[in-house]
Amino acid sequence: MNDVRRGRELQMEKKISVDELKKENSILIPMSQGEEVLWINQKKTSFVECEKEWELNRDDIDDAAKRLERFAPLIEACFPETQKDHGMIESPLEEIHKMKTYIKEHYNSNFMGRLFLKEDSHLPIAGSVKARGGIYEVLKYTEDLAVAHGVLKPTDSYEILLEPEKKMFFQNYKIQVGSTGNLGLSIGIISAVLGYQVIVHMSADARQWKKDLLRSYGVNVREYAGDYSEAVKKGRALSDQDPKSYFVDDENSKNLFLGYAVAGQRLEKQLEKRNIHIDEEHPLFVYLPCGVGGAPGGISFGLKQIYGDYVHCFFAEPVQAPCMLLGMVTGKNHQICVQDIGLTGKTSADGLAVGRPSAFVGKMMNHSLSGEFTVKDEKLYEYLHVLMEQEGIFLEPSACAGFSGPIRMQNDERMNQYLKENHLESKMKQAVHVVWATGGSLVPDEEREKYFQKSL
Repeated sequence: MNDVRRGRELQMEKKISVDELKKENSILIPMSQGEEVLWINQKKTSFVECEKEWELNRDDIDDAAKRLERFAPLIEACFPETQKDHGMIESPLEEIHKMKTYIKEHYNSNFMGRLFLKEDSHLPIAGSVKARGGIYEVLKYTEDLAVAHGVLKPTDSYEILLEPEKKMFFQNYKIQVGSTGNLGLSIGIISAVLGYQVIVHMSADARQWKKDLLRSYGVNVREYAGDYSEAVKKGRALSDQDPKSYFVDDENSKNLFLGYAVAGQRLEKQLEKRNIHIDEEHPLFVYLPCGVGGAPGGISFGLKQIYGDYVHCFFAEPVQAPCMLLGMVTGKNHQICVQDIGLTGKTSADGLAVGRPSAFVGKMMNHSLSGEFTVKDEKLYEYLHVLMEQEGIFLEPSACAGFSGPIRMQNDERMNQYLKENHLESKMKQAVHVVWATGGSLVPDEEREKYFQKSL
């Protein structure tokens, strides 16, 4: 009876605590009701001030970029789709004129500037943004492991790791990860190709075709009835029991974060090829779908290293799973989850179906993120349909979340205030907007058809 009474007391304490949080942060009231919100980060400071807090810097990103260059011959040999870029895992940047016109005409938007789509949805190998961080982390581990055991020398071409006796070495080691889908694909595919034993722990909301694709590579896929956090918890615990197992920790990994951060350098080169230069008079706005936070956080960090205060990064999350927003609004980061305020954490945006955010990313973004949007699932399907109709580009639902940014960009009182406070109002005609598309190219035709039917 005492245990039951204590359980009730704990529930009451949590309810009181949440009520207090709502009093302190009024935005939690519409959030807890599953309404769309726009949050501007009042703690945002200058890039110079942020640099003093960050435990990573541009040298760390440069180191990651060089490592990817060293592995490029191996990647090119393993994955023919990367041959045109000589083993570089990169995606196109497309200006979407028709989508811009549609946004202005159909969403009653005052949108100004140029609109681009960064198609990480079409990244080679894994078909999502996770091909950046996920593949990089496995390559970093592989290099460290191979060098430490004399399997690889710094002077070697990394293609030698594909030789049968080298792959036999990696078969003695195991890589594990918890995932809602796309991270599992990137980790699973590259690890299996290199010869590792691979276990991907997947939450119930992961798509079946992603599980099937992983199994076709010989990956051991383990499914859990709970959400992403449970898959991560079980996967980490299992990996910790095996000294030859390496767990890719999406919630706290600095290597994942740095793999994503290299995107900043890549985007800079793509913009320069178009003779686009970001400066005080030509600001850059970037809209990134957010789950646990690693990918959008890493990309934002990388962009800040390039453009400093001239880039303004906004995250987009589903209304039922705005974990990063909840963590940042309350200041509790990973110590609070969306279920604590009455949300389900369930969403059609499977890649964003995360209830608890990364503590590491929350800390890194605390004073650098400009703000966040939340978006309803039906809007994701609407954006999916419109993008295909206007531009002939397919994205999976979660990858469409970023479009909530430009649609609301100059059509919301809080956003207008942000532009005013940052002296941006007169510069919006020269602004560059990038919607970061995070996945979709590997979605099977039958699944695409289901999405289209749902978007009608």
